[in-house]
Amino acid sequence: MGLEIREVKSSKDLKKFVNLQWDVYKNDPSWVAPLKFERKKLLNTRKNPFYEHSEIKSWIAIQDEQVVGRISAIINDNHNKTHGDKVGFFGFFECNENQNIANALFDKASSWLKSKDMDMVRGPVNPSMNDECGLLVDGFQSPPVVLMTYNPPYYKDLLTGSGFSKAKDLYAYKLNNDNYRSEKLTRLQQIVRDRYGILIRSVDFKNKSRFKKDKQTLKEIYNKAWEQNWGFVKMTDNEFEALANDLKSIADPDYTLIAEIGGKPVGFALGLPDINQALIQNRSGNLITGVWHLLTKKKKIDTLRIIVLGVIPEYRNKGIDSVLYHEIGARSKPKGIQYGEASWILEDNEPMKLAATQIMMGDHYKTYRIYQKEL
Repeated sequence: MGLEIREVKSSKDLKKFVNLQWDVYKNDPSWVAPLKFERKKLLNTRKNPFYEHSEIKSWIAIQDEQVVGRISAIINDNHNKTHGDKVGFFGFFECNENQNIANALFDKASSWLKSKDMDMVRGPVNPSMNDECGLLVDGFQSPPVVLMTYNPPYYKDLLTGSGFSKAKDLYAYKLNNDNYRSEKLTRLQQIVRDRYGILIRSVDFKNKSRFKKDKQTLKEIYNKAWEQNWGFVKMTDNEFEALANDLKSIADPDYTLIAEIGGKPVGFALGLPDINQALIQNRSGNLITGVWHLLTKKKKIDTLRIIVLGVIPEYRNKGIDSVLYHEIGARSKPKGIQYGEASWILEDNEPMKLAATQIMMGDHYKTYRIYQKEL
């Protein structure tokens, strides 16, 4: 039978869209199944505040009555306003190892984006650069850490076979707590602490009024610290509120840190325990069993992902980042954290790459790629 590319319109279609991953990865021991309710929430245009300024359309590929591929096309209006672009995005791509199926999916997404006056398609983003993004192209030797993507090695061939080329690489660095707090880092951060009188405090998750203020502080630092980065788009108030509330359930105050000088917040760091080490056992993607795995395996988690670390522009190049690096290491070691991942870092972000390798003593061990193609 022929190949059909069907738009996702019904709840039944959405279920097929979400469930395809279980077919693609059923024999892959490194895959970490997402929680099905979380995937549906991410795609829900009424509940996800990202869609207050953006648009998404999704399709599934059906052959011989089986779902064999999926894709979403996304128009992020805030991205295009920020960067003066007409870039459309693709995301949530999954496909059997078949170039014809991949071509049909990319053609459908590209045609829709072109009809919306876009002149470039870029991805994968699920659904934005502030979410999971990038295609794993190197470093398949271990499962992904929390909120990082994973895919079969053949996906990069499907993309290049469909005419896509590299736009930007994103690096992940492996850290080890035995040498993370090097003599150089320890010495440097103490000098900086003494010079500027830096106070490091944890975000207060339990006090509602304090947490409300801290969320506003984190949003302001985040939007200031990353505004010059390639592809960055500021989060709206509603987006950041939703993200903060989601992360609250897995974040640890010992790794959610704000740096202050004279009472003024100047930077923050967020490290997340790698809950994927527990969820990798939850092959069903069911919420109840996922919670059970988290509760029973929480103490076995030995890896921390440093997901965000930034300093506002006027306080950069003063070594404040080194204080945050050191503090995370010092707090995590007694709690059984042996390893870390600093991710992701843009391939041309030389200061962060230097910090990852020369200060945190990390090894570049995974590469994720953003692809693009002219329409």
